[in-house]
Amino acid sequence: MKEKIEKAIEKIEQAEHIEPEKKSLILEKIREWKEEDEAISEIALKLENWWMEVEPIFAELGLV
Repeated sequence: MKEKIEKAIEKIEQAEHIEPEKKSLILEKIREWKEEDEAISEIALKLENWWMEVEPIFAELGLV
């Protein structure tokens, strides 16, 4: 996914039919989305690690 985002950024930067003002706004928004995606991935990883720690407890209680 990150590769696709980078390719999109390159295409937008090279596009001649997009006004420079709009290019900067588009690129800024794409970079914000990219950061959010990274944050979401980080949260998912932390939750997965947390679940691996607590899953045996839930299993002992018969909840899994």
